[in-house]
Amino acid sequence: MSRTDLSRARPDSTAPTEPASNVVFEAEGVTKVYTMGEIQVHALRGVDFRIYSSEFLVLLGPSGSGKSTLLNILGGLDVPTDGRVTYRMQNLSGADDAVRTDYRRRHVGFVFQFYNLIPSLTAKENVALVTEIAEDPLPPEDALSIVGLADRMNHFPAQMSGGEQQRVAIARAIAKRPDVLLCDEPTGALDISTGILVLEAIERINRELGTATAVITHNAAVAGMADRVIQLLDGRIVSERSNDHKSPAKELSW
Repeated sequence: MSRTDLSRARPDSTAPTEPASNVVFEAEGVTKVYTMGEIQVHALRGVDFRIYSSEFLVLLGPSGSGKSTLLNILGGLDVPTDGRVTYRMQNLSGADDAVRTDYRRRHVGFVFQFYNLIPSLTAKENVALVTEIAEDPLPPEDALSIVGLADRMNHFPAQMSGGEQQRVAIARAIAKRPDVLLCDEPTGALDISTGILVLEAIERINRELGTATAVITHNAAVAGMADRVIQLLDGRIVSERSNDHKSPAKELSW
């Protein structure tokens, strides 16, 4: 499918200019307002944003800064109140539920803070749930091998550590060969040593499969492994930078 350049330049950005053909997602002037009775909560306030092919992006910011809202809109789980979001020229902003469901099913892998595994199924069976509905899936065994769990595929979630369960969730997300992997606080419930194992799995997927990867976190240390870091505060992008040197996950500390 052909692609086009719809971006507006960010004069304060230190990120290098990329060809429009590399753009996976683009958000233009994205606003999200939640109404709670007589109160309006502005989660996003005119965000302009891109994700590029094969990029490892970290969205950094404190709780309430709009990170999860932005990720949910990019992933088709939510729609903006105003603004435009495109995925490879497909307008997601005005898409109906059926279109957004097909988009999520075919193109996006999600990893959340909590693993959402089915307790009565083995690791392999949890991953197979996705491969049964995908068009060109990885075999569950291959997906689990990529995240370092080839020897645990027949174990149930209760027989696995938190980090192992999170890696099963990652294997499940990548088994459908998504174009982009969206990770919402994937290490938030883990200690540092276990969290690094999870980040190494995400790092390997990005490097070996070329999957565009966006990780949202409040943990500034994770920014060291990114190609590009975007900081959000109060629903706005307040800074953007590229890393001249990327640190491997195993060198992170927090």
